[in-house]
Amino acid sequence: MFIATLLAAAAVAANQHEDLLVKRLPEVFARSAVHYKALDAAATPLMEAGDAKGKVPHSWSAKTGRLDMRSIYWWTSGHFPGSLWYLYEATGDEFFKERATVWTEMLAPNSKVTDNHDVGFIMNCSYGNARRILKTDKYDDLLRETAASLSKRFNPSLGLIRSWGALDGKNDFLVIPDNLMNLELLEAVAKNGEWGTGNGERGMGNGERFDKIARSHADVTMKHHFRADGGCYHVLNYDQRPGFLGQVQEFRRGQGLSCETAWSRGQSWGIYGYTMMYRFTKERRYLEFAQKLADYAMNNPNMPADGIPYWDYGAPGEERDSSAAAVMASALLELSTFVPGEDGERYRAFAVHQLIWLCSDDYFAKPGENGGWLLKHGVGHKPGNSEIDVPLDYGDYYFLEALLRFRALKH
Repeated sequence: MFIATLLAAAAVAANQHEDLLVKRLPEVFARSAVHYKALDAAATPLMEAGDAKGKVPHSWSAKTGRLDMRSIYWWTSGHFPGSLWYLYEATGDEFFKERATVWTEMLAPNSKVTDNHDVGFIMNCSYGNARRILKTDKYDDLLRETAASLSKRFNPSLGLIRSWGALDGKNDFLVIPDNLMNLELLEAVAKNGEWGTGNGERGMGNGERFDKIARSHADVTMKHHFRADGGCYHVLNYDQRPGFLGQVQEFRRGQGLSCETAWSRGQSWGIYGYTMMYRFTKERRYLEFAQKLADYAMNNPNMPADGIPYWDYGAPGEERDSSAAAVMASALLELSTFVPGEDGERYRAFAVHQLIWLCSDDYFAKPGENGGWLLKHGVGHKPGNSEIDVPLDYGDYYFLEALLRFRALKH
């Protein structure tokens, strides 16, 4: 009886939190629209002339009061147009459709890029959302070509996509958990096998090839990139020498505190990536692994009460990373739809808790603040003394995605 009473009380509290977030959504989307119209107005003249010509908004500096504009080849360049697509989806305002199209179509040259794994981020967050929301095949050739370009980074001997470095580099073979996010492009093209390979070929066989690459990368990453407790490493360097092929020759802390702690955004990438892989493949190993990574984060003794993690789970008391929370909330909401019973309810409740806090004045900027960006308190690369306690384009993107996912669950 006592346990039943506790569960009933928890259910009531969860429903109350969801009701609160439902009531906040119209205001949050309206304020977000105001922010992004101002941000677009500030960025457009920079994009059209001067040192920032041809660049995309990435962040903002409180010290200088200036927007941080980055090259169309920068790994986050798809997130700003992606947020515009999400705001079009949220509000129906044609302004966002028009501006999202302009910023998205700047990114077309990335379809031919083969020197990094981030083309999935860049093109799927922009063109992929355009395809989905507009229900158009206009961009299929570019997305198909991008998938083919990304697949060139796959090393079949290792079963992995190299994150950075030359395609034929012999010394280092570096892989990061962020790479899991880029598998979504491969799976999306595989699901639509008629897109082919990007070289004029078409047919399900080519789609299956992209799917096999994505599964292979996810499987090998699962074996090596996470500790027994579910915590993630950031950078792994795989050995390519005969006799040592596929062994991890080096762990690097990358953007984390150390190799013995878990960088919070990397942990969120993992939760999101394996949940996404389950969505496409329905392979239970991905679902169970996503749960393991989620439980590590949710139950971590250093997770703050508001659910917005420190930039690293081994750095309690230091800066929070709102972007890690946004990615995690979006992932948990999707994960909750695949997991029945109390576990699914637990993931959903945690995500709602995170979103309520992200929508609060502690993290959600007021109009006129934060350079036009939505979320305050993001951390990009603290060990590199870069982007500490700043807005980040990908933080906004996954925040809006999470809110839209929540709204869809309530309809």
